[in-house]
Amino acid sequence: MSINWLRFVSPSLKKPPLFHLCHLPPPPPSSSAVIVAMSYDKELAAAKKAASLAARLCQDSKDLRKDGGQEIVERITKLVNDSLTIDGSYNVTLSTEDILRAIDNGRSEGGSQGRHWVLDPIDGTKGFLRGDQYAIALALLDGGKVVLGVLACPNLPLTSLSDAGQHSPNNKVGCLFFAVVGGGTYMQPLDGSSAVKVQVSAVENPEEASFFESYEAAHSMHDLSSLIAQKLGVKAPPVRIDSQAKYGALSRGDGAIYLRLPHKGYREKIWDHAAGCIVVSEAGGVVTDAAGQPLDFSKGKYLDLDTGIIVTNQKLMPLLFNAVRKSIQEKASSL
Repeated sequence: MSINWLRFVSPSLKKPPLFHLCHLPPPPPSSSAVIVAMSYDKELAAAKKAASLAARLCQDSKDLRKDGGQEIVERITKLVNDSLTIDGSYNVTLSTEDILRAIDNGRSEGGSQGRHWVLDPIDGTKGFLRGDQYAIALALLDGGKVVLGVLACPNLPLTSLSDAGQHSPNNKVGCLFFAVVGGGTYMQPLDGSSAVKVQVSAVENPEEASFFESYEAAHSMHDLSSLIAQKLGVKAPPVRIDSQAKYGALSRGDGAIYLRLPHKGYREKIWDHAAGCIVVSEAGGVVTDAAGQPLDFSKGKYLDLDTGIIVTNQKLMPLLFNAVRKSIQEKASSL
């Protein structure tokens, strides 16, 4: 099977993580027209396993801090070959050079045709280096639509952030969220024990809502988020979290609102939102840009957005949208 990879180098690490966008052959014509009716069971099983194993590789940062990456490359090569052996579909053993060549060879740009795997192996690299929240984010695009998403969040508590906080020493951490189009969203511990179905917060009164935003001010205008929260009547202070772990926490109701409103000129990339978007939407949430339009993953590596991304439940969305619109207008008029 021919596989093309797009390599994206993050500036946040000395030895940069890789973003891969993998192009797969399209499904048979008879099944490609109706995505909802298709089964992605095999793809989901593979994605869950890959994200879980990657999370285990990332839990100790000393490997990525080394000047030389040979040890981590050897571990990845072993992991790939073990997975191929267990799968049984491929009678092949790959060398380290095979793995590196596969990473470097591809030039897939994504788009609206065929299937594409979208992977961010360390989403939230600054959070990872601080020992805070990060995620392994893997999604499958089919015809430009996100049909499957997996988020492995090694540092996210298994219980609600509101109950345990982000760094409770007595709370077990390590969550895996996964969703398939039309199938709901589930969460399970990274050790693979039983999964439970999750739902977004049912809060209807903004005064009772809590909201998430990006930890880094460079990723989101905190002053604009504060203005929006004020207009909504939100009383709780913002919860600032790195990475798509925010999407996972929202999908199980830890918070009710997520605002990502980057500075002018910033272009959102699909690997920062693809997995999280379906994890939240399948849990009953709504993910749009600031103009109320659904995110369009069919145009390649970047999302064409109006101002930013807003996420909440269906009942709060009209109120949130109005507050966002008025706040953006007010901020623009003050410049």
